[in-house]
Amino acid sequence: MNTNWHPGCFRCELCDVELADLGFVKNAGRHLCRPCHSREKAKGLGKYICQRCHLVIDEQPLMFRNDAYHPDHFNCTHCGKELTAEARELKGELYCLPCHDKMGVPICGACRRPIEGRVVNALGKQWHVEHFVCAKCEKPFLGHRHYEKKGLAYCETHYNQLFGDVCYNCSHVIEGDVVSALNKAWCVNCFSCSTCNSKLTLKNKFVEFDMKPVCKKCYEKFPLELKKRLKKLADLTSRKAQPKPVDVNST
Repeated sequence: MNTNWHPGCFRCELCDVELADLGFVKNAGRHLCRPCHSREKAKGLGKYICQRCHLVIDEQPLMFRNDAYHPDHFNCTHCGKELTAEARELKGELYCLPCHDKMGVPICGACRRPIEGRVVNALGKQWHVEHFVCAKCEKPFLGHRHYEKKGLAYCETHYNQLFGDVCYNCSHVIEGDVVSALNKAWCVNCFSCSTCNSKLTLKNKFVEFDMKPVCKKCYEKFPLELKKRLKKLADLTSRKAQPKPVDVNST
């Protein structure tokens, strides 16, 4: 650098540590200590810096207590073997995967980390309480009811939005009981006579008119010719729905 310095003045331009006895690396015209140089290099590469040796981690890091390390800095607490990035942390100690699995500790289906506290059993897996979430909104169920569909869990709101019946009358997803009539789905409160709006249930007598239910009282007020046409249409529909007879003598 062709410059003279007092030992106490020659410092890393990032962390201000004295460099006289440590050595330095020139980085973009700056004199940096080796840990700061490694961090700057890793930042440019989008990689982690090992919190023990302060060098760039080129492979998959071992995450321990929320910090990144080279896995080979650690050994399994149980068998003493050098660890890999697949190591597991349990109660503040690190174990290789085989030793950890032999301990019978449940593994979360979301984060693949050990579950030390309360366990949620669902979808054929085990989960941390905070990691068992709705597949749509990603909010934790926290003990509330969930609904399963094709291997995924949903809260009631999003299950109904995605897979629920839509009321023929109001076009909203039916959140409560469903009335199935006239080959359609209805909200309980929407299933009513299309003429007088009186509420209907499946126990009431009603007929189909213009693809909607009409109560018996309103039907009786229809013109005779219209009632005949409706009856004829109902009989025709009924016959079409019946299975055709099989001729056992045919070959």
